[in-house]
This record gives sequence, structure tokens and C-alpha cells, in this order.
Amino acid sequence: PPVVLGGMLVVPKGLLMAMTGQAAVSIVPADTQASAARARAIVMDVGRSLGFEPTDREFEKLGYDVESGVPGTGKLRFIEVMRTNDNTAFFQARHLAGQTVIERLEQAGWRRLPRVAGAGPAVEYAHAASRGQIGIIAPYAKDFCASCNRLRMASNGKLHLCLFGDGGIDLRPFLQQDADREALIERIRALTATKAPAHRLHQNDSGATPHLASIGG
Repeated sequence: PPVVLGGMLVVPKGLLMAMTGQAAVSIVPADTQASAARARAIVMDVGRSLGFEPTDREFEKLGYDVESGVPGTGKLRFIEVMRTNDNTAFFQARHLAGQTVIERLEQAGWRRLPRVAGAGPAVEYAHAASRGQIGIIAPYAKDFCASCNRLRMASNGKLHLCLFGDGGIDLRPFLQQDADREALIERIRALTATKAPAHRLHQNDSGATPHLASIGG
């Protein structure tokens, strides 16, 4: 799936294939459960390649799907299940508010760590009696969007300022030649300035996102 690492924009393989005239890759699978399973597998494969230890927890109904640990550090990272336009029943059955987990951690003596420059969306906690750390990505938590520093590039070349926005902006004209690099950077910078202050998940509005697989997992 497309990700932003630091200041680097990672373009998905499907887009690169399309740019070189190779077979198009479907971006809206008919079987979203199978697609979600493939997405989890890809996420875990990438995690392993980066040195993490991911575990698929989808069937345990814990409120999150993939648990990822950093070997030798005891670091765990959890992502709150998010509602999309096709998973209302799944969301209602599986959702556990990330804020609830955070409150339980704090009640158990875990303390929030200072946020460092360039950090991702996770809120990280540590405990004096533990060598490990726990990170929670809780998109339903208060003020989550205020610290968002991530964008999403889908395989069709569209940039999504928010996973739950009203659609993507086509950047393919800027992805044809290396000479367009600076123009691409300026375009992304200008678009980022138009990013909405917050998503509308609290109003049960997932924007134009039918499911996360449609924009890269």
C-alpha cells in the first residue's frame, strides 16, 4: 500500500505498472473481505521486511486487525477499526474505541510519551515497570486530525488528503517524467494547504471511501 515515509512519497506498484503500459490492476475488488485479507497479508509482509513482528488478529474481534511488534523492544502498535461505506455491520461488531484503550492504559499507570518531530499518528505510552511501549492510532479520539501528517496516494494516481475525504486529486500529469519532480512537490504542497481540518467519521460519514482497499489498504 502507498505510504509516506518521512518526507518521501512512495508511489504504489499498480500506478508504476500503468505508467509503463503493463496490465492494469483492479483497484476495487468485488470481494472486499478477501481483499481485506490480502491487504493484511501485504501489510504484514512489509512489516516483516522492515524488521517488525506483525500478527493477524482479525478473527479475535479485538477492535483492531493487525498487531505489530518491534523485535527486542517490546513495542506494540494498534490501529482502531474505522467505519467505511461497506463495513457498517463489521464496524458495529468489531469496533473498540481507541480512546477506551488509552484510558485503560493510563489507569494502569502507563504514561504518554512526548511526541517527536516527524512522528506518525500513533500516541505512544510507556510504563516504569515495563521495557516495552504501546502505540495507539485512534482516529476517533479527540483532536486526532489536528496532528495528522499523512497523505495517501492510490494506485490510480490520485492523492487523498484524508482517508475519508470526498475523493482524490489526480496527480498522474506530474508523474510522467523525472523533470516534473519539483512541479509535483509544489502541487502536493499546495493541495495539503486545502486539507480539511477533520474527518467526519463521528457523523458516520466515511466520505467517498467504499472500503480502504479502494485507496490502497
